Formats: sequence, C-alpha cells, structure tokens
Amino acid sequence: MGKKATAKKRASGKAKAKKKAVASKRWGDREVIEAFTRWQKASPHPKGELEHVNHFTLLVAVVLSAQATDAGVNKATRALFQVADTPEKMFALGEEKLRDYIKTIGLYKGKAKNVIALSRMLIERHNSLVPKTREELQELPGAGRKTANVVLNIAFGEPTLAVDTHVFRVSNRTGLAPGKNPLEVELALDRVIPARFKTHAHHWLILHGRYTCLARNPKCAGCLISDLCLWPEKTL
Repeated sequence: MGKKATAKKRASGKAKAKKKAVASKRWGDREVIEAFTRWQKASPHPKGELEHVNHFTLLVAVVLSAQATDAGVNKATRALFQVADTPEKMFALGEEKLRDYIKTIGLYKGKAKNVIALSRMLIERHNSLVPKTREELQELPGAGRKTANVVLNIAFGEPTLAVDTHVFRVSNRTGLAPGKNPLEVELALDRVIPARFKTHAHHWLILHGRYTCLARNPKCAGCLISDLCLWPEKTL
C-alpha cells in the first residue's frame, strides 16, 4: 500500500473514530434545560420562515421545501398563493400551470404532481381541510413524517419535532440527541426535551443550525451554547 493510500486510510479511520466519539456523548438533563432556557430567552416566540396565508398554503410550502431552501420556496410561492390559496383553486390551476410558478424550485415537476394530487385528496376526503393527525397528513402525496410534524406544530400548535438537516446536525454535533437517522433523532429529542419547551423546540434548533451551527465554518465564537457543546472541533 502506497503512502498516499495509507495516509488516506488513517485519516478516514480518525474521522470515523471522531464521529463515533461525538455520537457516543450525550447531554444530561442540566445541559438540555440550560440550552433551551437560553434559546427561549433570546427568542421567546420563534416562527418558521416559510411564508403562508393559511393551513393549506403552509402544507404546500412545506411539501415544496424538500431539498430546497425556505428563501427559494418563498420566492416562488408569493405569486402562486395569490392565485391558488385553497385546494380547489390549486386543483383548478392544474399541474402544467403550477410548474410555471415553481420551476425555480428543485424537483419541481414531481412536486407539482404531488401538490395537485394532495389538493384533490383534500377536496375528496377531508372537505378541503388540512387534517390534524400525523397519519392522515402522511397519506397525502409528497407529505412525509417531517412535513406532517411541521404542519402539526405550526398550524395546530402540537409539540411535534420536525427533524430537518439543521436539527439533525445540531442534535448530533452538540450531543443534545445523537441519532443515526432523522427518526432516531426525533424520538431522542422527544425523550430529553422538557414539555414546556417542545412547542418551539424545533424552531430554536432550526434557527440555531441555519444561522449559527452551520454545516461549514460554524460560528462557535458567537454561539449561545458553546460551553455546553460537546463537538471536539468547535472553535472559541
């Protein structure tokens, strides 16, 4: 084996060991309470950044946000929601015209198909209303568990925890709730976060990951929870 291959293998082994070390560490109750107390004090009433005018447009926006940024979705939906803010109007708009509104969003063809299909399902099965249960929401085309949790939380005030890429990163990196996949992280967060914080918890985590605990070059020096964070690569 050459020197380059050996060095590469050694670096890979170190990276795996470091990743395993981070995943094996977890905050205690004191750290969890302290972190959420700080986030609550800094932002008592956090809100999602997807623009919407009612429960239906929230659902559509969340479906469109898969593998896309909130800013990109908002840019496309501002004009869309002016002409189609109900399931009936969206279904009448049709898949082809819908594509024109959302063509700047990734995977727009498949998303347009799903939005028209879910609009029809809402009309036919739910009296044009957005359902209030996770099971019914997940039956809608394009709406997975994360979408259901976001809608339940924002539209209906349920203490659900939607795990997107930001929440997943913060939970694993800090030691708050390590997990191998989004469902593991969600269930871990549900276990460790006190009830009084749960309604806003996923907003605090998303905002922290989006603006402070970045995937690259996280802003550790200005982080509210830097002293609690267990990430070995944090910079202070």
